Amino acid sequence: MAGFQISLPKRVARRIYEEAKRLGMSSDEYLVELITQSLDPKNRAREYIETAKELLEEAYNELRKKDIRQAAEKLWGAVALAVKAYAYWRENKRLASHGELWKYVDKLISELGEWISDAWNAGQSMHVCFYEGWCTEKHVELALKRIERLVEEIASRIYAKA
Repeated sequence: MAGFQISLPKRVARRIYEEAKRLGMSSDEYLVELITQSLDPKNRAREYIETAKELLEEAYNELRKKDIRQAAEKLWGAVALAVKAYAYWRENKRLASHGELWKYVDKLISELGEWISDAWNAGQSMHVCFYEGWCTEKHVELALKRIERLVEEIASRIYAKA
């Protein structure tokens, strides 16, 4: 469903943004959390990883338009959702805070390899970039490659044992 958009009243959109920011999430990540609450953990993992893939595509599109900050925000959402997807798929575990994500990344590193740290750190830098606006197009391009590898690896594991 390419190009699908939902129009929201400004007040609702602002509330989504503010609540997501308070929780340290992107707006996309926050909405995925809300709409998948009733799913079982395996289906929730699939929804998270599929959304992460879509966010990667959106990051590519934003980068083509030279919107560095939006590309960075999409990348942060993709990396966070990929880690959350793995936790749901592997342990039926919900990660609800930045601290829980950081701790769980240690598990990913031990299971998938040290390269996970590079992908995670790239995602973190994109999160900062969105708020601070200091990164360059090259930073986003490099982060995208690392985060794409993470998303693809987690997706392949989730679907290999579906």
